Amino acid sequence: MGTKLRKTYRFALFTSLYITFILAILIFIFELIFFNVNWSSILFFGIACFLVSFFLIQIRVEIFIYRRVKSIYDSVSLLDSASLSKSKITTDITSLKLEVEKFAKDKKLEIETLQVRENYRKEFMGNISHELKTPLFTVQGYILTLLDGAIKDKKVRKKYLNRASKGVDRLLYIVKDLDMITKLETGDLNLHQDDFDLIEMIENVFELLEMKAAKKEISVKLDKNYQRPVLVHGDQERVQQVLTNLIVNSIKYGRKKGNTTISIEDINKDHLVIKVIDDGIGIEKEHIPRLFERFFRVDKSGSRKEGGSGLGLSIVKHIIEAHEENLAVESEFGKGSTFSFTLKKANQYKKLSIKN
Repeated sequence: MGTKLRKTYRFALFTSLYITFILAILIFIFELIFFNVNWSSILFFGIACFLVSFFLIQIRVEIFIYRRVKSIYDSVSLLDSASLSKSKITTDITSLKLEVEKFAKDKKLEIETLQVRENYRKEFMGNISHELKTPLFTVQGYILTLLDGAIKDKKVRKKYLNRASKGVDRLLYIVKDLDMITKLETGDLNLHQDDFDLIEMIENVFELLEMKAAKKEISVKLDKNYQRPVLVHGDQERVQQVLTNLIVNSIKYGRKKGNTTISIEDINKDHLVIKVIDDGIGIEKEHIPRLFERFFRVDKSGSRKEGGSGLGLSIVKHIIEAHEENLAVESEFGKGSTFSFTLKKANQYKKLSIKN
């Protein structure tokens, strides 16, 4: 309200003036007809009438508005008293309107957020039940077959037990990944950050995924021959997991006889960006915002044939966020994708870069 007079005071002021003016005219007419006009008595009466009228009207209006405003506060407070102002109840209608509008907007936003979370929860429960159901039913089927008599055949027994073991391995893989994401989200998984050679780590990942890439005849390589070590600071084991997941993803969705290239670029004196570039099937634009959600799959049928927990990119996101670094994806459907993330340079490498 600032320096403006409160609306209730203005209302009482003008109403009192109207009453005083009307009564003063009536008394003036009455005295003019029956008595001699006494201006001092009219002035005294006018002042007294104004003061009495002003205070009575002000008090009555305050009580009237307060009661109704309080009833509104009480009604709204039943929904959530914490959302309303903790200050004294105001009788100013403009302030009340603004506060109730703010309350309504906050509640609308809260409801919309809850609806989004509920939809996500339903989808998440559906996805996780599907992911767990497939290996569980597989294991159950093989075990039931063995119990029905197939266990007597040594060849069948060994084959079915191996397949059941693979189903159990996949279940453990999913549970392990879920446990890791939960720990990353809650901050229970501590990062052991230190300086390490990024090039050496990338070459180790290439060796681990050599056979997987060879099956699809995909070439996995660095963008150039790095003569010197590239030293970065972070949790080597977790960063290796990030690169492994991204490269596995590029192989999974890559074209036969395609390419996956790892490039390292300077951003500034403190950070590098690592890019995993492939010429695979790419990702449609509408899928990119949901790409790092748990169990979200772009190609639901194809990706399930390839296996995996469906949590790889979600784990990548959480590990990079735990390092307080940035993760980005660029993709054109039919032409390939580029996943990139930043890492801090090691102090020793910063000095080396400056000298070079």
